[in-house]
Amino acid sequence: MVNWNALWYQKRVAFVLWPFIPFSWLFACIVKLRYMFYRTRIYQTKKSSVPVIVVGNLTVGGTGKTPLVIHIAQLLQKNHFSVGIISRGYKGSHNKPTHVDKDSDPTIIGDEPLLFAKTLDCPIVVGRDRQQTMLKLLQSNKIDILISDDGLQHYGLARNIEIVVVDGVRQFGNGYCLPVGPLREPVSRLTSVDFIISNGGIPKKGEHAMYYIPNELYHALDPSQKTLLTQFSPKIVHAIAGIGNPAQFFQLLTSYGFQVIPHAYPDHYQFTQNDIHFNDEYPVILTEKDAVKCQHFFNERHWILPIIAKVSPIFDTQLLTLVEGFKRG
Repeated sequence: MVNWNALWYQKRVAFVLWPFIPFSWLFACIVKLRYMFYRTRIYQTKKSSVPVIVVGNLTVGGTGKTPLVIHIAQLLQKNHFSVGIISRGYKGSHNKPTHVDKDSDPTIIGDEPLLFAKTLDCPIVVGRDRQQTMLKLLQSNKIDILISDDGLQHYGLARNIEIVVVDGVRQFGNGYCLPVGPLREPVSRLTSVDFIISNGGIPKKGEHAMYYIPNELYHALDPSQKTLLTQFSPKIVHAIAGIGNPAQFFQLLTSYGFQVIPHAYPDHYQFTQNDIHFNDEYPVILTEKDAVKCQHFFNERHWILPIIAKVSPIFDTQLLTLVEGFKRG
């Protein structure tokens, strides 16, 4: 199986990818034309009756959108805005817009929307068609603002604010669009968005810093059993991550003094029992996003680590100013 991330996230284009460079150029041209057609209204967009915030990225795979969506939703709710979320529900088997609640099946609605439902108190709808998904949510919920998770490239839905999350460490790999590199759109697209969030690393000029901090670790079978990472023992642990950048999760645990036995899986991986059980007595720590798909496999050795996104206060202030402006009309 080809490890695309290993090929894409090199400073130079890997030799085996050279024959595909013309396809990458063609892909970039098509993407730019599509964007231009929507901007010039050759292709029509569907407007929402409430302001829309799009949170997305330029690269294939995760960059930290999920914790940021949760942060934004909680920020808006604390400031008395009613929030709704729509999402693709990637790898879910749903075939029409579907409401999500805490008891939804992740194989139907996807892992990220279920994590939203377990973390946030707001309406959530998943669907392949963003326009229809938006209409489904608005038909049965009164909200002030809509957040479209991973909706940057879904131009059929009009948006008021665009937020792009960038991997502050890996950046854009070799800088090429698919299939040679990890980009879904050229980096030049960043010049037209409202906010750029740098997840990790050192933010560049015009970017807002975001970093992860761990919440209390809790037991998979008994969530009331909680502990701080600094108080957890033993210090040798299995760490499981099926997210966009598993190394970031492993490094977080390492920074707290753990000797990590890493188990990295592709983003949105569908786990089996054998994936999270090991023939030793060490504890097993999972991300919350992965845990929602493993709840039937847990035993007394499994622990779940929630991650909180901390974002520059300047971003929070500027975002609230924009949203309040929309509310005033």
